[in-house]
Amino acid sequence: MALGTWLWIITIGFCLAFLVISWKVKDKATSSYAEYVIGGGSLPFFLIFFTQFATIMGVGNFVGHAASGARVGLPHMFFILGEQGSKIIFALFFAGLAGRFTYKTVSEMMDDLFVRDRVTRMLVGLVASLIMIAWVGGQGKAFGHIFSVITGANPTWIILFFSAVFILYTTLGGIYSVVWTDFLQGILMFVFGAVFYYYAFAPVDFSLTQLATKLAEGGHGNLWAVEHVNTMSLVTMFVTGCIGILAAQIYWQRCFAAKDGRTARNGLLYSGIIAILMVMLTALVGMVIVAVNPEILSADGKLAADPMSWFLQSAHIPTFVAAMIFALILAAGMSSADSNLNSAATLIVNDLILPLKKDATDQELVRYVTIATVVVGIFAALAALYATTIIGLFSKAYSIAGGALVPLLLVGLLWKKRAGEEFRMGTRNSNITPWGARTGIVVGGVLTQVEALGAHRNLIALGVSALLIVVVSLLTKESMEESSLRA
Repeated sequence: MALGTWLWIITIGFCLAFLVISWKVKDKATSSYAEYVIGGGSLPFFLIFFTQFATIMGVGNFVGHAASGARVGLPHMFFILGEQGSKIIFALFFAGLAGRFTYKTVSEMMDDLFVRDRVTRMLVGLVASLIMIAWVGGQGKAFGHIFSVITGANPTWIILFFSAVFILYTTLGGIYSVVWTDFLQGILMFVFGAVFYYYAFAPVDFSLTQLATKLAEGGHGNLWAVEHVNTMSLVTMFVTGCIGILAAQIYWQRCFAAKDGRTARNGLLYSGIIAILMVMLTALVGMVIVAVNPEILSADGKLAADPMSWFLQSAHIPTFVAAMIFALILAAGMSSADSNLNSAATLIVNDLILPLKKDATDQELVRYVTIATVVVGIFAALAALYATTIIGLFSKAYSIAGGALVPLLLVGLLWKKRAGEEFRMGTRNSNITPWGARTGIVVGGVLTQVEALGAHRNLIALGVSALLIVVVSLLTKESMEESSLRA
């Protein structure tokens, strides 16, 4: 059977399975707003672990990192340490805190604990949703590319098809659809991932020494060198990865959904450790592909073809194994898409609609979030259709959200009004004022897009935003206290 036929069989099978799961959980999910978006804050460890793992391992962690490994070589490992290591940092320092609360979004948490300002909450919700929307579109665009290369199908129709599936099963069951389909997808990733790495490293006899030798023989020995890596660039990569995850609603939402802080911390910690190992292996696979087919990488460092697509169609692996690897990529993309779609819809309803419609009933909120899921899914599909590249689709959103929101989060957590007191839901414990928060959000987000600031503009944006939050808060502290007294 041809690989293209296998792809369609696997795709239809996956989609039907996900729809069945979503139909089974829809009644529980729609019973209340809290159930729909955070599972009532009672999810056990195995669901938190698998949903975190499946969400982390999107299409980019297989297709994108394989291409980067083929093009950049060993230096790309440092980027992976920063990007994926940020999940471990989040788990150790933030997940346990978030797991104690039952907020719906990171915006709601910062509003309740830091500022109590509707405008700030809406700004945070809007900016945070940019990452989620972009990632949904990115998964659809990746599927469109893979199907186009292997089956010859029109990528536009593929993007629309997968977007419709994302929307349908996520709308049906909310967070329950996400975590239970992620549970299935996570298991498939472990099984098919083992098969993938076995066949991928077989051409070099599972030896890094032989990999380095073959790269040198093919004229690409520079891929196995790190001497030219700039230390400051590594620091920037690591910090960029960290600030990205701190602004990502998907990770906060899983922590809020966990039954307690320990469950939230361990779920993300263990999934993050495994993700680092798997993504590093994927980058090495990219180098193996160059070693096997040196012509895929030109002398000036440009790829003649997508390494993973070439690998799936090469004679080095049987067709049924290529189909299993595609199933791995499909599971990864579907899990990231549904998680980000649900998180984006939750942000829009919880932080853009709810502050303006505080008298909304629980069932009205459930209806709003289901409608938002459909709207966000359609918007993400359109973004995927018109974006030039997957990276271009979310890179700006990623940096804007990090520069705008991370300084507010860190300053809020560190600059307490009552230093010895733990944060508690319903109790504001921060010196940040509304104007300090608003100023930091706007300036931080804008500075990340000022190219004149150079390659380290994200770091500059973080520092300037944090400084302005403190300075403006000190200048407006008195007016805020007077406002509170009048209220």
